[in-house]
Amino acid sequence: MSDQANAGEAIVGINWGSSNFRAFHIDANGKAIDSIEQPSGIASLTREQMVALVAEVASRWPGAGRMYACGMVGSNIGWSDAGYVMCPVAPDGLAGALHDVRIGDVAVRIVPGLACKRSADAAPDIMRGEETELFGLLASNRLPSDGVVALPGTHTKWVRMEGGRVAEFMTAMSGEIFDRLTAAGLLASIVDGPAAAGDVFRDGVRNGYGGALGLGTLLFGARAKVIRGELARADGASYLRGLLIGAEIADARALFPEAAHATIPLVGSGPVCALYAQALSIVGLEGQGVDARGASVDGFHALHSKARA
Repeated sequence: MSDQANAGEAIVGINWGSSNFRAFHIDANGKAIDSIEQPSGIASLTREQMVALVAEVASRWPGAGRMYACGMVGSNIGWSDAGYVMCPVAPDGLAGALHDVRIGDVAVRIVPGLACKRSADAAPDIMRGEETELFGLLASNRLPSDGVVALPGTHTKWVRMEGGRVAEFMTAMSGEIFDRLTAAGLLASIVDGPAAAGDVFRDGVRNGYGGALGLGTLLFGARAKVIRGELARADGASYLRGLLIGAEIADARALFPEAAHATIPLVGSGPVCALYAQALSIVGLEGQGVDARGASVDGFHALHSKARA
């Protein structure tokens, strides 16, 4: 039976990734009444520092009841491996698999990640942190219970929802690849300025989506375009970003054909979602940004209301 008594309590929810730490004091109605955000990701902390940070949060909000955490804190490089729940899964299934630990003197319920084996290619995939956001958006009626949802970012997730459950998903490293290619290495020499929407970005999207050549060949081709005077260095980042996003969308459409039949919600930062929305329109699809502020807060509140004592 669900822990109905918990529904009237204030809680703490922590989204603790590799690079960043975000904590929320959430009242009984599911509203964030205070928050902490700092670059104290799991990858940069010792276990002693993790204990100190959680103790700091607990002392700041002493009136809160349970403390929940999602993200890389529950990974094999975090505090304790919370494992994965196999898809398809609904919020009830996730709430029933919370991983109870103590971080120092503080009891914490870590949200497990999700794992799937895709039907189209039988390949496995995993996520941590996004599951809490997805179920939070679903609980607040900001996502459809059926269809394809995208969460653009460093590691973009394309998720197929079915009947209010996460059925399966795909992860693309386009954001990380772009960051690394433009920071160091051969292609960094052809980049001068940030990526922006425009004609060059659109050309990159079309070429990446078209799939006539592999992405490795297309990426080196961007260097050749600059060296031969066919592409300005000021446009290098826009073209590279377009190539990567175009190729990613082609993969997502191949795995999830239903993406072509409805508007795809785009969950993430506004500027990145705007690039994805334009890229989708270039290849005949449609995307629309979703206000994701508070997605984690809504997710923690929903999980808390369903969690067992």
